[in-house]
Amino acid sequence: MRKIKYINSLGEELLFGNSAPFILQKFEESQGVNNYNFKGVGQDGETYLGNTLDPKDVNLTVVIIASTSGLYNQYKEKLYRVFNPKLGQGYLVYNDYLKERKIKCIPEKIPFLKDAIKSGTGLINLTAYEPFWKDLQESRDEIALWVGDFEFDLEIPEDTGIEIGHREPSLIVNCLNDGDVETGIRIEFKALATLTNPSLFNVNTREFIKIKKTMAAGEVISISTYFGDKRIISKLNGVETNAFYSIDEDSTFLQLDKGDNLFRYDADSGLDNLEVTIYHYNNYLGV
Repeated sequence: MRKIKYINSLGEELLFGNSAPFILQKFEESQGVNNYNFKGVGQDGETYLGNTLDPKDVNLTVVIIASTSGLYNQYKEKLYRVFNPKLGQGYLVYNDYLKERKIKCIPEKIPFLKDAIKSGTGLINLTAYEPFWKDLQESRDEIALWVGDFEFDLEIPEDTGIEIGHREPSLIVNCLNDGDVETGIRIEFKALATLTNPSLFNVNTREFIKIKKTMAAGEVISISTYFGDKRIISKLNGVETNAFYSIDEDSTFLQLDKGDNLFRYDADSGLDNLEVTIYHYNNYLGV
């Protein structure tokens, strides 16, 4: 059984399933591809250079059924309120009980309904300008972190004491991109004590990103390399500041290729005080 939920920018949502009052009758998505080619003088055929994807069109055929005409009008008003294009982009969430994914989109037209006395059939047209479906939550990979070593009930030997935690020895983590295309990442550098100039190195591509800054104990630097959302934020004692100025000029805003991606972390000093977490969304061409 398939369900579709739309959540607008105000957090209002509407769920379409296989039961009244909001029934999903049909779900369709389509998307064009722009191929780029080059033809040289005297060349037979053309040379393929690459391609880009157009925005994705998503169309929902829906039915509204109510027990009274008054209740039907309330449902119709809710449909217009939730799918108000003046609110900007919202999220469409797809669930077929095998997978659950979301896509950012906006109503392309005011929803159209063909009314009966206590029911109506209509079409909802949506456009996703960022044309990929994503997992609902970011995937998370941790390197360089401390792990607790005890559980309650706890007994501490008087002669030897007890080790309350240990540091994971690996400097390298494999970030698996299980999606259909490459994607950006979100990196978090966390300082347990003072350290300088943390960095992350892509073992496969030999690219790196480095922050030229002394980090204080408890400070967290978050780096986003997502397309259209590149930013560097420092957070310390609950205060967030823009730290974009601190990026090393030779740095690259690292991306995840499809499949395996090996990363190694480093710092110019205080390496043992650094914890690193890498987040990413898998991007899918369809559902």
